[in-house]
Amino acid sequence: MNLATIIDGHPDDAVAVISRGQKTTYGELRRQVGELRGGLTRLGVAPGDRVAMVSANTWFFAVTYFAALGAGAVIVPLNPSSPAAELTDQLGLVRPKVLVVGPAGRDAVSEINTEALGVATVLVPAGVKLDGATSLDDLFGGEATAVVDRGEDDLAALLFTSGTSGAPKAAMLTHGSLRANLEQAQRHPGRAVHADDVVLGVLPLFHIFGLNVVLGLTLFAGASVVLVERFDPVSALETVANHKVTIVLGAPPMFTAWATMPGTELEEAGNPMAGVRLVLTGAAPLASEVAVAFEQRFGHPLRQGYGLTEASPIVTSSVVDGDPKPDSIGVPLPGLEVRLIDEEGEDAVEGDAGEIWVRGPNVFAGYWENPDATAEAIDGDGWLHTGDIAIADVDGFLFIVDRAKDLIIVSGFNVYPAEVEEALLDHPGIAQVAVVGVRHPYSGEAVKAFVVNEPGHHLEEDEVIEFCADRLARYKCPTKVMFVSELPQSSAGKVLRRSLR
Repeated sequence: MNLATIIDGHPDDAVAVISRGQKTTYGELRRQVGELRGGLTRLGVAPGDRVAMVSANTWFFAVTYFAALGAGAVIVPLNPSSPAAELTDQLGLVRPKVLVVGPAGRDAVSEINTEALGVATVLVPAGVKLDGATSLDDLFGGEATAVVDRGEDDLAALLFTSGTSGAPKAAMLTHGSLRANLEQAQRHPGRAVHADDVVLGVLPLFHIFGLNVVLGLTLFAGASVVLVERFDPVSALETVANHKVTIVLGAPPMFTAWATMPGTELEEAGNPMAGVRLVLTGAAPLASEVAVAFEQRFGHPLRQGYGLTEASPIVTSSVVDGDPKPDSIGVPLPGLEVRLIDEEGEDAVEGDAGEIWVRGPNVFAGYWENPDATAEAIDGDGWLHTGDIAIADVDGFLFIVDRAKDLIIVSGFNVYPAEVEEALLDHPGIAQVAVVGVRHPYSGEAVKAFVVNEPGHHLEEDEVIEFCADRLARYKCPTKVMFVSELPQSSAGKVLRRSLR
């Protein structure tokens, strides 16, 4: 098997990808992927080699993704808005043989000594200038090589998720786990994507939600995906209307923006979502008032789901017959097991809270070169301990109520306080720091830092924020800094983040 073959078997003339107004049919996509697969093979890419991408949602992202998988390589999508320091750490961990860089990631990569990190070749698409890089176009036009056969347990992708210790972790997703989740989603009542659907692809493809749910599931079903490189509420609505989008997927901040934006000429001409049949959200909690306001404005209920990178990612969906239950993340997908485990390690009774445990063929293989973190996430019986706390009602619908970990979710992206604290402690004027999540009307949560100065040092809030932005992606950085004389601690010396919140 090979995940790359999900684009096979669909009609040659059916539209697969729409990017920057250009349509690519399945026949064209298969030819392009085959040529690039051959080009990568001639570059020396072998099964198991890593191919990293620093790119926004573009046509060449999709083609490179399937070409690299087809060559037997492991794809590593990285956030193009990450600063050079963060990308350097990630590239150093996975040691890719090839690095593909789009316009959005060019500036950060230009500051990185890729050769010192073991990168043999840097590829850029037409129009992107980067010293020492080879044009991606040079790899097209040659003979296509055969898709490399891979086993279900062979790695397909490495996706970064912040570590509780502050160090980056790369989740290992296999050909089997990614495909299993596609099949599970297609078997969930009402959740299936149809071949005549047009899916909005605004969720970033370096995130598992965008990679496997938007891009992967759409092409697995033989439908069309409209790739959007940057979200803007008005232009996104224009895209929905102009391309006759039928499925809209997004994180809660997207729907907050649409629910609260002033009236537009587009809306005055009619509901731009009139042709949409399904609106799905996930990756972060959805505020009830946003769900109500969105449905009142556009006439569509917001169907919530729940997932995580380590589950490839979908675990539950509220797309079922009838009206969705408010605030519910729905029921588990077919083909996977879900348990709620209480503090005594027993299955929680109906209505009582418990940690969500997941088991199934979609669960990841662990963290790259990090057996300790892997052992903490997956137990000996194959159960993935998510760290999220939920309750179940009499009908089996789940409701998230808390988190067992100090995780902060900003616009659908995971932020672990330890990673931010570690970056800030590099500042010579910071003696101690603690980071917590606080409610935010648009991003769901925001990062807030409590800082204790080194004696004799004067710090400004903007200085601390910018120092962090030089080291981590902007969404991980504090939006508010409070200067305090001391941090609350337990008798064992552990910072009490709950007190700070």
